[in-house]
Amino acid sequence: MDKPLWMWAVFFGVVFLLLFLDLGVFQKKSHEIGMRESLKMSGFYIGVGLLYGAWLWFELGAAQGSLYLTGFLVEKSLSLDNIFVISLVFGYFKIPRQYQHRVLFWGILGVIVLRGTTILLGATIIHKFEWVLYIFAAFLIFSGIKMLFMKDDEDEDIGNNPVLKFFKKHLRVTDEIHGDKFWVRKPSGQTGQMMLYATPLFLALIVIEFVDLIFAVDSIPAIFALTTDPYIIFTSNVFAILGLRALYFALAVILVRFKYLKYALALVLVFIGAKVFVAGLLDLEKIPAVVSLGVTLSLLSGGVLYSLYKTRQESGAAAS
Repeated sequence: MDKPLWMWAVFFGVVFLLLFLDLGVFQKKSHEIGMRESLKMSGFYIGVGLLYGAWLWFELGAAQGSLYLTGFLVEKSLSLDNIFVISLVFGYFKIPRQYQHRVLFWGILGVIVLRGTTILLGATIIHKFEWVLYIFAAFLIFSGIKMLFMKDDEDEDIGNNPVLKFFKKHLRVTDEIHGDKFWVRKPSGQTGQMMLYATPLFLALIVIEFVDLIFAVDSIPAIFALTTDPYIIFTSNVFAILGLRALYFALAVILVRFKYLKYALALVLVFIGAKVFVAGLLDLEKIPAVVSLGVTLSLLSGGVLYSLYKTRQESGAAAS
């Protein structure tokens, strides 16, 4: 932890302010978030994340600023698959749109704690055993190559999720939604006594947390392959994740337009993993951070543009 305490205080101060404004002011009453509101919220969170990166660039220099922005871009891109699975979770539990934001809000808080714990553990391990970084790099190359040749999966069966099965077996769960509540008290069908029941909102929250742990298997090694600085890793991850719930409402419907982005993201993972080995072979401390940012931005931009062009062509052909 080579960053001064005041920099951590600034970061957590900004995050807590955003969370307070989100739940305590903007979303004080549960309501259905439309496309326009979602795009505004997404733009706001992306803007805050980029402004924080600009501040780090000014405060710590171009190298650290570039690493933050690269991590931010990679995490934001990897979150697109996460959005698709979240959509499946809400569909499985039949969560009304006006209550989805509440689930995502508390899900984000859990993600911040889980990511912080994972990053701290990873930083400690790499600090003691630097060779672990090469394992992360090899895993990224493997994941990227696998993603390049992986066919589009059918809809995942959320009902077979092992975590969901465990909680259904060990908790009393209501069949119906009870507003925006995660827990309710109702009479037991056997004894008639008032008992505490979990609602489908709570189960959806648990599954979303579990899904994030799975996606962290790719994103955490990716950012560690860029830098081992816990501050850069944690801040870039959190600011990318903070806007995830706003981005969900904007992209859940049109995510199909980005179907080819996964190939660009696969190349990004291969590049990030390969540069660790290249730096070792050339006896370099690191590939310049600006180079990583430039390559990542170029690949992701190309993936977005190609997806929009290709899906538009496919839509036109289908219409004809």
